[in-house]
Amino acid sequence: MRDYSSGGIDRPQGHDVEITKIEATVVEGNFEWNLVKVHTDAGVTGIGEAYRGGGVPELVEYTNRFLVGENPLDVERLFRYIVQEMSGHGGTTGKVVTAASGIEIALWDAAGKILDLPVYQLLGSRYRDRVRIYCDCHAGEAYAVDEGGFTEYADAEAYTPEAYATEAERVVDMGFDAIKFDLDMEQDNEPDPYNGRLTNAALNHKVEVVAAVREAIGDEIDLAFDCHWDYTVESATRLARKLEPYDLMWLEDVVPPEETDAQREVARRTETPLATGENRFRIHELSGLIDKYAVDVLTPDPTTCGGLAESKRIAERAEERYIPFSPHNVCSPVGTMACVHLCAAIPNADVLEYHALEVDWWDELLEREDPIISNGYIDVPTEPGLGIELNEETVREHELSGTSGLD
Repeated sequence: MRDYSSGGIDRPQGHDVEITKIEATVVEGNFEWNLVKVHTDAGVTGIGEAYRGGGVPELVEYTNRFLVGENPLDVERLFRYIVQEMSGHGGTTGKVVTAASGIEIALWDAAGKILDLPVYQLLGSRYRDRVRIYCDCHAGEAYAVDEGGFTEYADAEAYTPEAYATEAERVVDMGFDAIKFDLDMEQDNEPDPYNGRLTNAALNHKVEVVAAVREAIGDEIDLAFDCHWDYTVESATRLARKLEPYDLMWLEDVVPPEETDAQREVARRTETPLATGENRFRIHELSGLIDKYAVDVLTPDPTTCGGLAESKRIAERAEERYIPFSPHNVCSPVGTMACVHLCAAIPNADVLEYHALEVDWWDELLEREDPIISNGYIDVPTEPGLGIELNEETVREHELSGTSGLD
């Protein structure tokens, strides 16, 4: 078995640093955000975030068994070390890679603070001073956050074209010029919840929703819709074709993610741009989408797929095929700012997702005076590391009961 441990690598003075502890906690926003800290003996702590979901904090803290004593400056080697050391735990994909992604991001933050460089510079370049944001929206009362703890969906009656259009206008008025809605609905399950086929009624309702939003916001606003992997090739094709007149930015996740050729078949049959990639891991699971031109916009999640360096590799592969890269992002401000550094460092980055409009304390998770998003953009931080610090009081206030917390 390959050994990615340090093996006593020599260090220049000032770079002989060790990891002393790795910890994780869960903050309840509109999702359960898995925050990560990497402590070092240099007095520097790196902050990161792994994709939401159970089991990730436990996997993060498991890595103390072999990462304590390692040098946090070796970010990419340590990511490979985690994957290799936990390969018997399913470590080449899934939750282990997700946990490793959060640690990797925290390592970049620590390395930047130690070396006095922003993360985008460690990744190799800076292509832009600010990153364009698209806002993930929900139709009126169809989606709400109950005291920041969990999401709550409304009855089917809330999903009217008018509700979508009203929300679209509201969000555009906030300064966003790119927005996205979910297009999968409860009525998709009628008359059968299992087979993935859309009835004419369900299909026509979706077209009415898209038409209402486009009419409300005009042609200058970029507009996308997400289907959450629900449909057959036939139904996805019918939907994508019917939406061609509305000039969508993209239609996302139209078929289940396991079969790349099915995704490619839908892409071949329609002019509507298709996006996917958020639930695939590492370059190995995304290369087929890229090489087969099965996707028009690639949307991996850096906090899922392997962290910033792995995402950069994926983006570079996509650039070779002239495919834009728009990271999926349902994170707290921590993961969001990590994605901002990534988008600053790659030429084919397009828009970055923001999915916390319902969380009125989202900005308060970081120690800063100005809003994170301004007029639909996030400025790329120039401070060392990710350029952010946690507001520990806000973390404690919204920490999931029963989690260990962060020092």
